[in-house]
Amino acid sequence: MRLFPKEIDFFEIFEKAASNLTKASSLLVSLMENFSNIETRAKEMYEVEQDGDMLTHDIMKKLNRTFITPIDREDIHALASRMDDILDLIWGCVDRLVVFRITEPTKEALEIAQDLHRTTEVLEKTINELRGKNYSHVQEHCIEINRLENKIDRTFRDALGRMFDDIKDPIQIIKWKEIYEHLEDASDRCEDVANVLEGIVLKNA
Repeated sequence: MRLFPKEIDFFEIFEKAASNLTKASSLLVSLMENFSNIETRAKEMYEVEQDGDMLTHDIMKKLNRTFITPIDREDIHALASRMDDILDLIWGCVDRLVVFRITEPTKEALEIAQDLHRTTEVLEKTINELRGKNYSHVQEHCIEINRLENKIDRTFRDALGRMFDDIKDPIQIIKWKEIYEHLEDASDRCEDVANVLEGIVLKNA
């Protein structure tokens, strides 16, 4: 029996989770750009979401088994939870595209998906900077995440306005409103992750 258990590499798990998140957002953009074989591609997204759940579960399990953590326990928990939320919302968006029998995406949905993918790419870079304590880079990336969230928010507002002007069927309005909200909420959770990361910088810089 080890008197001092081996230190758990939380950074490695977070890096895998961030990479998986970027994969999910990339699949979302690919789907919006080429709206075909929806159900098959939704199953692929579901598998990515399941991989994310396993990584989140791994973080939580190991967090409960160790006293030694590289950053505060509450920050590890918050990062894992918010990143899992982002993935759940992306999956939820794709699932609704299938369930609602959407036949083609809107230009705003594609634009938001593209910006969300850019956001997750920056988020992945930010997570990768934590291990080396490159806190100045972390802060720069967080500013970019906030900028992209503001851009997505503006597109979301424009999409709602155009939707009420152009779509006459109230059922279609309800469907698209829910899809847009999932995308916008995913962006909000990205900003939540950035806020947690900025808090880590303030505690450790």
